[in-house]
Amino acid sequence: MPAIVIGGIKVTNVSGNGTVNMGDVLQIAPKSTAKTNSGAGGGNTGDFLQTNTFCSVTNTVDPDVFDAGAKGNN
Repeated sequence: MPAIVIGGIKVTNVSGNGTVNMGDVLQIAPKSTAKTNSGAGGGNTGDFLQTNTFCSVTNTVDPDVFDAGAKGNN
């Protein structure tokens, strides 16, 4: 079934293993995974962004060994 896009589309940057897909797709699976720790508002992106953070604490303790596997997707 064809995809119908109403309105504007803005793709600012696609680099590395990034994917932009328009239209019919059977399956999209990650080719790589990564874990990033950032504080409150650290990963926000946008054109007109304002964040107000009084206090931010990031828990970086990760007791499990594996989070997400992507071996079968390559």
